[in-house]
Amino acid sequence: MFQERKDRPRAPKKEIFGWAMFDFANQAYTLLIITVIFPVLFTTVIVGNDGDDYRLGNLLWSIALSISYFMVVLTGPVLGAIMDFRASKKRFLFYSYIVTVISSSALYFVEPGMIVLGVILLVISNYAYSIGETIVAAFLPNLGPPKDLGKISGFGWSIGYVGGLFSAGIVILYLGEPTAENFDRIRFVGPLAGLFFLLAAIPTFVWLREYGTKQRLPRGESYVSMGFSRLGKTINEISKFRDLSVFLISVFFEMAGIYIVISFTFIYGDQIVQWDEEVRILMFVIVQITAAIGAFLFGFVQDKIGALVTNIFILFLWFVGVMGIYSVLDITDWLNAAFQADFEEQYVFLFIGLIAGLCLGSSQSASRTLVGLFTPDAKAAEFFGFWGLFYKMAGIFGIIGLGLLQAQIGLQKSLLFCAALFLIAMFVCFFVSQKRGEQAADDYREQK
Repeated sequence: MFQERKDRPRAPKKEIFGWAMFDFANQAYTLLIITVIFPVLFTTVIVGNDGDDYRLGNLLWSIALSISYFMVVLTGPVLGAIMDFRASKKRFLFYSYIVTVISSSALYFVEPGMIVLGVILLVISNYAYSIGETIVAAFLPNLGPPKDLGKISGFGWSIGYVGGLFSAGIVILYLGEPTAENFDRIRFVGPLAGLFFLLAAIPTFVWLREYGTKQRLPRGESYVSMGFSRLGKTINEISKFRDLSVFLISVFFEMAGIYIVISFTFIYGDQIVQWDEEVRILMFVIVQITAAIGAFLFGFVQDKIGALVTNIFILFLWFVGVMGIYSVLDITDWLNAAFQADFEEQYVFLFIGLIAGLCLGSSQSASRTLVGLFTPDAKAAEFFGFWGLFYKMAGIFGIIGLGLLQAQIGLQKSLLFCAALFLIAMFVCFFVSQKRGEQAADDYREQK
């Protein structure tokens, strides 16, 4: 018997907590390998500076991430279709988890000059992590009625940033700085990220249920051919989900900007602001705390005023924050002249990090909530596969775009590209109706 989405009961607290623990666990990979430690280690130590202000390292970093995102673009929607057909999201989530753990742990073996091995392991680990990120998001529509999805998604993102704070805190306290002089200790960052992910995600596989009913594979079909067949059917039906389609365009530009922020903020701090080690640590702590608070509080705001309105407001904050990062040196000079003070750029940069932190968790939470609201149950993994596709296409576009720009005009001026991405994303959102998008998902019935 078909159950209306609005009548769906909220999942047990234990199951929601188990689902959220995957966000808690995978933040170790995001923070340690993609954002805070390994990017600096890769660009400044493994590749190094050959008189080019680390531009080669920045470009190779961009290329490695973009390759992994392109692999997600090629495989994500088809895997989603297969998972919906087989009711096997949990099994595929486990596979992605194991590959991420093994490949990130293997980064220990990447030494200065071993660029090819570093790129290969980064591509594999980030591909597996990204696929898992998409799969776990596909469970969201089943965890409660639409009116609760903002709070549930926000809880997941907020507990995720707590996990990031905890895992990176261990690195900062026990492994030290990502420098050549400290390489023998900091090289353990990969194994630490893998071990943290391995242990912290156990509740996910214990308490999170599989949803859906496994369907019988037609004679003469393989799961791959069936996946492509379902994908083709969905593309033909996409006109029924107009608001989801338009919103995914906004997601593309929004996530292109966010991927730039995630991948280059700490590189920017090292190369442009030239901050001290203690300020870099403080920036990390501030961003994690404000991101957790922002994701949690804006989760309630989403359910109160609507996820779409919330998302538009956050995109505006993103634009303001990125322009602040771009102008941090000029802002510091103005503050010193206006108040006859002696502020340092690194501390002004730190303050701007408050805005970025509030936006970071809340924007991704709102995006995930909207896709969940616009997604019919029978298409959950498939539609979130499309979400993942636009996410990673955005990663390719944003990171490669900034990588090429900074190679020509430098990292600071390239940030104007990032600010423009958030403006475009905000503009596209004005063509989306949350009410109409939810109704389309409620009305959908899959034809057998």
